[in-house]
Formats: sequence, structure tokens, C-alpha cells
Amino acid sequence: MYSKTAIVIGSGFSGLSTACVLAKNDFKVRILEKNESIGGRARMFKSEGFTFDMGPSWYWMPDIFESFFAYFGKSVSDYYELKRLDPSYRIIFDSEQQIDVPADFQNLKVLLESIEKGSAENLEKFISQAAYKYDIGINDFVYRPSKSISEFLSLKLLVDAIKLDVFQSFENHINKYFSDKKIKMMMEFPILFLGALAKNTPALYSLMNYADIKLGTWYPVGGMFKIIEALESLAKELGVKIHTNEEVDNFTIENCKITGVRSKSGQSFHGDVFVASADYHHVEKDLLTKEYRSYNSRYWEKRVFAPSSLIFYLGINKKVKKLLHHNLFFDADFCEHSKEIYTTPSWPENPLFYVCTPSKTDQSVAPQGCENLFILMPVAPGIEDNEDIREKYFKLILKRIEKFTGEKILENIIYKRSYAHNDFIKDYHAYKGNAYGLANTLRQTAFLKPKIKNKHLKNLYYTGQLTVPGPGVPPSLISGRVVANEVIKDFA
Repeated sequence: MYSKTAIVIGSGFSGLSTACVLAKNDFKVRILEKNESIGGRARMFKSEGFTFDMGPSWYWMPDIFESFFAYFGKSVSDYYELKRLDPSYRIIFDSEQQIDVPADFQNLKVLLESIEKGSAENLEKFISQAAYKYDIGINDFVYRPSKSISEFLSLKLLVDAIKLDVFQSFENHINKYFSDKKIKMMMEFPILFLGALAKNTPALYSLMNYADIKLGTWYPVGGMFKIIEALESLAKELGVKIHTNEEVDNFTIENCKITGVRSKSGQSFHGDVFVASADYHHVEKDLLTKEYRSYNSRYWEKRVFAPSSLIFYLGINKKVKKLLHHNLFFDADFCEHSKEIYTTPSWPENPLFYVCTPSKTDQSVAPQGCENLFILMPVAPGIEDNEDIREKYFKLILKRIEKFTGEKILENIIYKRSYAHNDFIKDYHAYKGNAYGLANTLRQTAFLKPKIKNKHLKNLYYTGQLTVPGPGVPPSLISGRVVANEVIKDFA
């Protein structure tokens, strides 16, 4: 017998995670999704025989996924097959210089030692500390609701915070171990997922290097959308009802409590508790009147946002030999591109970019003999986006890929689609067209992030990339669990 009814707005990773945990704990749950398909930024589409993941393409922290499904007595293998990639990814410095990052730790040590003497021993020390951070950070810190600083006021946590280098920058931390520019770029790469410069990111996040180097880079056969399908299957098994094409238009509020929501289709949905997995800023600004908002417009303007992205989905009618599954084109000035994202927001002069070729691992995502290319260029949020700009960068990027591979690609494209700021706003109401949420800077970590519970309404909660623990697929899964547990404590 259901005790309470919960309405979850949005069907991305955090929304599905929240829904599953609440349903397991005897809540009657409905998910309202604005788009025609579920998954949020992790949606999928098919065209011309190609299958494209629209957003996330990296599968890191496999233990987080196993932990999530284990909570329900399940395993990842019940839903999809995982392959570990080896090499994990390729870093391209120019047409002649590249590093293929091996999955095996000993092989990685040999590689780094060949680049910089003493780096193998330093990698051991670096990863040993990163392992400690991962253990404490992922198994403790990130599961805290971070409602107030009091959650972190204990002697043990203070000692842990010091050991975790919470107050030191990631850049300074890396400089203690490595001098070679290429190695430092390799070590700084994982924190690009966190959406901030290395000098502004706490050294705590070297835990991402542990995730990369020790836990590995994986691929769910069939694509990242297989995870969404797994969550959907679990949710339905638990009795969750999912409604697509139901964009929430407004809340019905009585006595500082939401009693229902009305969608743009005219449908009304009533519940005891409401969880917004949709864009936090959009929910506050567009669905709540001023007196019920936790944060004003000045607050959001002062937040540091992770980048937006210019994405191209390409179908190629031949194989491209020199690309791996994951390819990082660092053949331009890393610092200059970073400044054009964070310091002087503008379209970059000479951008870095990323190319994912899942058809190297999984031929099911492309027709026989063809290649599936996902190209992503990080850019500042809140800047102008139009077709002319997109086409300019498409030609620039493709020229550099062709130079590296030594192959003609442009004339072999049989499918092309672009995606950037205007699409993020249209599809997800993303603030300033951001792709990843808030940057994980020191001033935007833990209890300094937007709170998971509305300050004025008794039964409105928030989950996802704009609140704790932050951006990324594993953090979004965790965010759903954290919020659901708070709801259960308050309502069950």
C-alpha cells in the first residue's frame, strides 16, 4: 500500500534515480518528462542506420552504477554488457605526437617514465593519495545532503578535509608530482568534467584521476542510452509511471505547500511531494512566483557555470583508421581555450575538442563499413549561437581531424546534425545554454551549492547537476539517491 505520492519532474539520470529509490520505499511515483523521449541530456536518436548518444559518452566509476543497482538487489549485468577500453583514450598533441593511455597501471607507469624520469614513482604516490580521496569522497562526502555546514563539523571530517587537500588547488597539487607539460595535461583532463580551471578546482578532485586510471574507462554495449533503458526498466518494475510530452507549466500552491502541477497539455497531477530534476534555475524562475524562490536572479548571475558544448553528430560512409573510441585533440593552446570559456567568455580562436567513435568498439551503432562520430567542443555558456558560427567551427574542426588522420572525411559524410546553446535551452531550459551544470569550484562545493530543498515550500526538492554533488553521470545517480533519502526521512 502506497503511503505518499511523489511527482518527479524530468527523466534524466537524477530523476530516474530519485523515482526508483522512492518507489522502493513505498511511494507512488510519477515522472513528468517534457520531451517525447526519456533520458534528459542522455537521450538517444537514430538516423540513416546510425545510433547516436546525444550527451554523455564516458562510462567512469563503474562501482557507482553497481552500488545503485545493488540497492535494488540487481546488478549492472542484469541490464547491459560492459567492455573495458584499452587504450582508455588517445590524446593528440599534433599530427606527429600522441599518447594512447593504457588501461593497465604498470604499462601507464612505463609510458610516463619514458616521458619524464621519476614520474612512475610519482604516479604511485599521486594515485595512492587519490585512492584515499576516492574512498572518503565517493563513499562518504558525496552522499551527504549538504543542507548546512554542520554536517561537516567533526574532528574526523576536518582531518579528512585536510588530507583530501580541499583547500589546495588541483593545479598546485599536480605540480608537486609532475613537470612535463604533456603529463600534466593528461592528469588535468579528467577534471574538465567538473567544469572549472585546474587552478580553481580543489585538489580533492584528483579522485577523478583514480577513477580514470585505476577503475578504468568502460563502454556499455549499445551505447550510453542502455543505462537509461536499464533505469527505465527498473523504475517500471517498481511501479513508477512515466509520462512523456508533459512539460510542467505551473504549480498549485496552498499554505506554503504544493498540491499539484499542471502541464502544458492541460493535464493536472497531484501529489504529496515534488522533486525537480529539471533545470533548477528554470523551476525557480519560470514555475515559481517570487515569494517562493530560494534564490534571486543576482544569485544565479554570480554562479560559475561549467561550459556549454558545440556538438556534431556525423555518419561517415567509411572507416576512419587513426581514431580510437575516445580521442582528445589537445593540439591547440589549452590555457587560451580555457580563458575563452571562463575568463573572457567568447567563441574560441583555436579550440580544443573531443571526438568519440563508438563504432570502433560497437558496430551496432553504425551501418556495416561505416563510422559513427560524436564531436564535442567545450564553449562558454551564454554566448551567441547561430548556424553560421556552428558551420565555421565545423569546417575548422574537420580540417584538423583530416590533418591528423590523413584521410578525407568531409566528402564521406552521409549524415550530419549539430547541437549547441539554443538546443540546450529549447530541450532542457538550460540556464545560459549550459551543458554540464555548475562548476565544482571551492566556493560551489558541498553545502555551498544550491540546496536540495526549497526554502519556502515544505514539499519541493531539487536534484541533478545544479545541486549536490555536481555534474556528471555518477554524481547525478548519487544526487537522486541523496534527495530521495531526504524525502523519505521527511515524509515516510
